[in-house]
Amino acid sequence: MTENLFRVGVLGAGDIAQAAHFPAARKSKEVELYAICDAADDLRERMTLIHQPTTSFDDYDKMLNDENVDAVVVAVADQFHVPLAIRALEAGKHVLVEKPMGVAVEEAEALVAAQKHSGKVVLVGHEKRYDPGIAFAHDFIRDEIGELIGLKHWYCDSTYRYAVTDTIRPLIEHSAAARRPAGDPKANRQRYYVLGHGSHLLDTARYLGGPITAIRARLSTKAGTYCWFLDVEFENGCLGQLDLTLAVRMDWWEGFQVYGSEGSVIGKVHNPWYFKAAEVQAFSVKDDMFHQPIGADANVFRLQLEDLARAANTGSTPRGASAVDGLASVRGMVALARSVESGDWVRLADVEGAV
Repeated sequence: MTENLFRVGVLGAGDIAQAAHFPAARKSKEVELYAICDAADDLRERMTLIHQPTTSFDDYDKMLNDENVDAVVVAVADQFHVPLAIRALEAGKHVLVEKPMGVAVEEAEALVAAQKHSGKVVLVGHEKRYDPGIAFAHDFIRDEIGELIGLKHWYCDSTYRYAVTDTIRPLIEHSAAARRPAGDPKANRQRYYVLGHGSHLLDTARYLGGPITAIRARLSTKAGTYCWFLDVEFENGCLGQLDLTLAVRMDWWEGFQVYGSEGSVIGKVHNPWYFKAAEVQAFSVKDDMFHQPIGADANVFRLQLEDLARAANTGSTPRGASAVDGLASVRGMVALARSVESGDWVRLADVEGAV
């Protein structure tokens, strides 16, 4: 390790840290996995032996008080994201907070305010923005296809996804001493799916189509499947149709179609744990040509950490989702939930409360 590396401390040694953040930091030439922090002694010690951070902590305040920590990765349960991210900002650390940024509008607003007050960088773990195919689509839509007319985006988890991902991801270690939220937040599957998967759907739609102003959602629950169809109004006048289904009796099915006055973009997005870039085909009337990128580097979690490091060190604008983007995603999820309840259009600017 060198003095120039951006030193991160990861809070939480659970599933997402083991599968994503620990190996991403270790594979980076710009970032150092400086610290692991977890209250479960057995889990922290096992992860320390495997990933070899410079140090480890059993107490969050101890890690925040270490002046060598440049940034904190908040990789704990959703209900803890905002308060622990705010504590990191107050300690002068940059933050990468896992998605969803929060579970209620008011706490997400509090994190946005804390970020502005601190002047530190906050990124939200909407790692799909770092998929080279999706990033290419974003830039092509911005620069080449003119006025947006329509956007379709679908995110359909597969009944076979764990049979696939369990062969790819590392064997996840667990601990009976791990700290968990009160009750069982995952018991309410409808809410859990909106937070865990709807956050991805909405952020990718915003990333490609721009800010969303209103949502009308319908939900079908049959045969253990949750299927949301959303009509979406974008700020720029583009019409949107979104599909969130968990789970389809087929392979993972995620992608998008975007129509503009001067071109179009279509994309197929792969199961995220393949680390394979989305297959994107873009057409522009400027040259009457199709454009199809090859994304060689699709380690989205490593790219996310390196984006945070560059933004913190140079002041560059990150590609990733900001705290403001995270708030917009929370507003979108709350609007989705309220629309299912009422059957009406719900404006994101009007929502409050929790998902």
